[in-house]
This record gives sequence, C-alpha cells and structure tokens, in this order.
Amino acid sequence: MEEKKRYKVYRTIMLIVLVTFVTFMLTSIGFYQYFVKGDSLNKYLTLMTSDESQDISQTIDTYRAVIDKYYLGEIDEQSLKEGAIKGYIEGLNDPYTEYISKEDMEDYMEDTMGNFVGIGIYMIEDTETNQIMVLSPIKGSPAEKAGIQPGDYIVSVNGETCTADDMTVISTKIKGEEGTTVKLQILRGEETLNFEITRENIIVNPVEGEVLENHIGYIAFSSFDENTADEFKTKFEELQAQGITSLIIDLRNNGGGIVDEALQIAGYIADKDSVLLYEVDKDNKETVEKNESNPIINMPVIILTNENTASSSEILAGALKDLGKAKIVGTTTYGKGVIQQILTLPDGSGLKITTEKYLTPNRTEINEIGIKPDEIVELPESVENVLNVDRNQDTQLQKAIEMLTE
Repeated sequence: MEEKKRYKVYRTIMLIVLVTFVTFMLTSIGFYQYFVKGDSLNKYLTLMTSDESQDISQTIDTYRAVIDKYYLGEIDEQSLKEGAIKGYIEGLNDPYTEYISKEDMEDYMEDTMGNFVGIGIYMIEDTETNQIMVLSPIKGSPAEKAGIQPGDYIVSVNGETCTADDMTVISTKIKGEEGTTVKLQILRGEETLNFEITRENIIVNPVEGEVLENHIGYIAFSSFDENTADEFKTKFEELQAQGITSLIIDLRNNGGGIVDEALQIAGYIADKDSVLLYEVDKDNKETVEKNESNPIINMPVIILTNENTASSSEILAGALKDLGKAKIVGTTTYGKGVIQQILTLPDGSGLKITTEKYLTPNRTEINEIGIKPDEIVELPESVENVLNVDRNQDTQLQKAIEMLTE
C-alpha cells in the first residue's frame, strides 16, 4: 500500500516535470522563431552592432529598415530627416555648431541682424543649469514694460517646458506676428511668475551713452548687431560734442555678435595698419585683420568686462588691450575664442559651424580661458544679480572712473 502511494506521488512529480519541460521547449521555440528565424529584428540588431565598417548612411538605412518593419505609428519623413541631421551635428559636441531648419532660418538671420517681431529680450544659455537665461530686455521693449528682468530664467513658452538645448527653437516660438501674444513662465530666484506679452516690431538700438563726472563718456551695448559700429560712432560723437575727455566702454554682459562690427569699433581707436585679429582655420591658415582707417578716438579708454563678456566683445577688448589702446577693468571674460559662419544649404536650411579660432594681436588664445583684466575688480557680495547692478554698488564702474580721474 505504502509502495503504491509512493509510486503515485512519483508519477505526479514526473508529470509536473514533463509538463514544465514541454512548456519550456514550446516557449523557447516561440522565442527562437521570434528573435532568430528569418527576416527578424535580431538580424537588424546584429547588423547594427557587429559591422563597425558601416558608414553613417548604411547605419541609418539599417535603422530605417527596422522602423519600416516594426514601428507602429505614422512616419513623418521631414521630422526623421531633420532629427537625423540635428543628432549628427550634435555629435560634434561643439556648443556653437548647430543645425537650423528651413522654417527657423529666416528668423535666425533676422535675429543676427537685430531686426525682428517679438518681445525684445537677449537670451543666453546658462551652461551650469542648462536653462535659458534673460541677459537683458531691450530698452522700451514689451518685455521690459511687462517686467521681465535680467537674470530671469525662461521655464516654459506657451506651456511648453524648455531648456538651453532648445535655445533656437524657443527663440522662434517667442517671436511671431505683431499684435499676437506669447505666454512665458519665468523663474526668478525661488519665485515662479507668469507673463502674457504682446509681440511688437522691435527696433534694436543697443548703444546707449551718457556723460559721467569729470567729463568721462560712458557707452554701453548688449550685442554686436548690424549697424552697431555706426551707432557707436554716432553716440561717441554726441558725447564728444558735450566735452568728454575720456571714455568708458561697458562690455559687461555683452554676448557678442557680428565680428566685423567689433573690428570696426576697434578701428575707431587703434592706429592705422594695426593688427586687430588673427583668424586661424583647421589647416592653420591665417587671415590677418588690420585696421584700414585712421582712429577717431584719441583719448584714454577703459573697457569694463565680466564673465558674460563673450565672443566679439572679447575680440574688441583683446585687440585694444594688446595694442595698448585701452585698460580692462572688471573680471575675466567668458572665453569664447572661436568664430562661426552661417551657411545656407540648398534646401533652405542652415548650418552655423565653427570654422576658425581667433588670436589677439599678441597671438594670445582665449578660448575657454578668457581675457584677464588689467585691474581685477569684483562686485560686492551684496550684489545679487550681475546683470542688474545699481550704480552705488558698481565697484567696477567706480574703479574705472577713479582711474580716469587720476
């Protein structure tokens, strides 16, 4: 009896084991057929991972075959194309080289030239936080009237969250037809603010000037746009007519712009035939930029800089410092010592691409280094925002005035 019972238990166990084994085999065969048999996904994955000799076009073709065979959703050919190009360019890991779609190209060029319909703000990338920061609202612009302040972070546009990676796209979304509105969510310190701002035709006139104490002229501007050099000259002549005997050029928080505009302003101060800039391409071929005109500014000059002084601003500051035509006061500049060109492609899209590095007249490289001032002056710790400093706390400006008064 006991033996019969044990035999029954044994049969039951064997049956369970047999069923389990059969189930495993069927499952294994099923997975084998899914992953290995014939024209399968694994075939494509193996091709993509094992053949390192494939060039980019072959690799994309392989991925496309997988998408065509397995992707459930609809395929937007243009989006795929633009995504592929954008990702390819981003693979350079150059923060200054970027693909610009055909739709964004016109707006991008308008921004570069300083004419557009929008709310009137200068934006920069905060690389530490990967956020878009307002460098400054343009004077008299809808943004300034609405209360947008330097140092504000743009969190979202029309409800769409954004980061510094979306800079070009967000710039386009902020702009639009005159009279329409755009909604911005702003982070100011720990406070989140919401704005709805009406777009206007923005007339950019970034060059501002005034006469300070002791007949000192003061000129400031936020970028080098088309005609900035002419506006600088006009402003200087206005101040000169008011009897200034020295000049402060405030390049703090100036993110740069058109190189030729910076060189033209340098030419107002440097001697004729002076070397203003060396441009060096990937083959180490040098282009020398020289001043072709006689100077119109023959007086002591001090340039104010800070960590947001970048690109064309550094070209101007570096040239005048090396040539002994200006003293630099403030803090070390940003350190963008490379130059980009904007190329229009046959399909109407664009590529902003780093093509050259530049050297100051003393052949000094500044990329990722910056320009060290002659007089290093920090702002007081009580200053919360370097983009918006009260005159009574502006130790850098005060130092420049003191040096020109001695």
